[in-house]
Amino acid sequence: MRLELVRQVSALRSVLSALKVYQPRQHSTDVKPLVAEPVPKQEPRETSKLATALKPRLEVVSPVAATVEKSRDQTSALLDTFGRNHTYLRISLTERCNLRCTYCMPAEGVQLTQKTKLLTKEEILYIAKLFVQEGVRKIRLTGGEPTVRKDIVEIIEKLKQLPKLESVGITTNAIMLTRLLVPMQRAGLDALNISLDTLKVNKYEQITRRKGWERVIAGIDLAIQLGYKPKVNCVLMKNFNDDEICDFVEFTKDRNVDVRFIEYMPFTGNKWQTDKMVTFKEAMDVIKNTWPDFTSLPNGPNDTSKAYAVPGYKGQVGFITSMTEHFCGTCNRLRITADGNLKVCLFGNKEVSLRDAIRGGCSESELIELISSAVKRKKKQHAGMLNLSQMENRPMILIGG
Repeated sequence: MRLELVRQVSALRSVLSALKVYQPRQHSTDVKPLVAEPVPKQEPRETSKLATALKPRLEVVSPVAATVEKSRDQTSALLDTFGRNHTYLRISLTERCNLRCTYCMPAEGVQLTQKTKLLTKEEILYIAKLFVQEGVRKIRLTGGEPTVRKDIVEIIEKLKQLPKLESVGITTNAIMLTRLLVPMQRAGLDALNISLDTLKVNKYEQITRRKGWERVIAGIDLAIQLGYKPKVNCVLMKNFNDDEICDFVEFTKDRNVDVRFIEYMPFTGNKWQTDKMVTFKEAMDVIKNTWPDFTSLPNGPNDTSKAYAVPGYKGQVGFITSMTEHFCGTCNRLRITADGNLKVCLFGNKEVSLRDAIRGGCSESELIELISSAVKRKKKQHAGMLNLSQMENRPMILIGG
């Protein structure tokens, strides 16, 4: 016992002696200052794979590095140079579709990307996770037609497991909705948009080049029965469906739907012309002639649609005025194409391949930097409808809406 006590005292003295070396000298300047002995140079040793794997955890973060990291955390990678924070991501699951809508796909069809060059389910979920970590709170699955993917239900279920993600929606032509909506709802689907440009069977077959109008209406009614308020997207075109504007408004009388009239937009292959477009003002004039009390509703800060309703009707009507009254200043949307390209603007033709970056071995932090750089190059607004009509851009089916 005594011997152990002697050892402890001796060790304490050694520690105190070592501490005194670093204290200011109080005695005479005749005493030579302590000079550190040079450390012998050692040959570098081969780093083990385990040490390499653990290196990020073992590194000591300097105060400067910590400040930089803190600053990065406080500045979202999804904030552009115009102060727009992007919280909404649209992911195209496929380029394939079971319809051939004239404004979406050229009459001769499109050259589809090889399957090996499309995003896998795992890559889709990984990209979604990165964007949610950086601040995305809403994801919409698009296409092509997203319901042609056999793993659509599983993808929805996995997305709903991402912490902080508030909403998962889908844009669909509703052809397969009566079969898939119940399992998609069980998986956690929060919202759905349904494309329907006419309430007349013959016109439907003309614009889609396929049959199926009855199945779309059945899908809309099923969605309402299951508690959804589906958004029904209608692209207005002169001399095609502009005579159905009031019919679509009447469609909201007994159905809790949000019919949204979309101005015809120029994309490669859809033979866009200004005289084919029905403007917001023209549609409003038609509606006001029948319903003078057609009333505006409140809109959210990032809404693309101007909301209205006929008093007493269950549903509502909206106008997406991309061409005549753009909403670029409040845009919070980003898009991932089915082949893994990031598009920061629907109308922009500059893209960044996240697929190639992932398959090339980029780290998570490098991917986030790549995304951030693309977002910060986003322009203040699109080039305007006349300039857009002259620009080369993907057909809508290869973008994903």
